[in-house]
Amino acid sequence: MKSLLQIFTWWNGQTIGTRFHTWRFGKRVGEDAAGNVYYEGGKDSEGRTRRWVIYNGYAEASAIPPGWHGWMHHRTDVSPADENYKPREWQKPHRVNATGTADAYRPQGSISHNGERPRVTGDYDAWTPRS
Repeated sequence: MKSLLQIFTWWNGQTIGTRFHTWRFGKRVGEDAAGNVYYEGGKDSEGRTRRWVIYNGYAEASAIPPGWHGWMHHRTDVSPADENYKPREWQKPHRVNATGTADAYRPQGSISHNGERPRVTGDYDAWTPRS
């Protein structure tokens, strides 16, 4: 059943083309905390080493943490798996974009949020022509 899903859905794991490309050219570089696996191999149209990710679950670009994002986009040649990076105490852990989910931000007064819109405080004057 899983192989049928991979044949007919591009957003669920890897496609047949990605599976073939990974088998043929892919060299595993590392894995992040979410279980996404990163590969490199072959050359792209600009002559750089091609890099790709096989997501653990749905293909969601915001699931890639910042360090791996920089590596994927050739901002650095050193993958996060090869460096000894320790986050600072003030850095928050990476979170996936929650838009469209139950965890999405809904400000007070929006249609999706229970409650009333905050009252206007009077500290704002709208622009009007010829004023």
